[in-house]
Amino acid sequence: MGLSKSDRKLRIRRRIRKVSFGTETRPRLSVFRSNKEIYAQLIDDNAGKTLVAASSRDKGIDAKGTKTEIAAAVGKAIAEKAKKAGVETVAFDRGGNLYHGRVKALAEGAREAGLKF
Repeated sequence: MGLSKSDRKLRIRRRIRKVSFGTETRPRLSVFRSNKEIYAQLIDDNAGKTLVAASSRDKGIDAKGTKTEIAAAVGKAIAEKAKKAGVETVAFDRGGNLYHGRVKALAEGAREAGLKF
């Protein structure tokens, strides 16, 4: 019998985390997607600290539009916060999600705002 959906996602997440590692100069852009919201944070794995975070629940993000449009706005917000923190390049961690839909929109929004990965 095959893996359940949650077990499969966990296995993919572990496989991604083996390769994706964040440092102070090139932090890891971690994406978490729930059914309603989307969250992104820049993490320095050496120090074990979150440098910058943004989510669809933030007050600065316009919560009107489709979930994909909101995800793109979160991507732009995290890129702007990263620029203020002095970060230009990141390692992208999709968190076991497929690079499609909201996760892709967040990544493209961050790229449009000037983040490189």
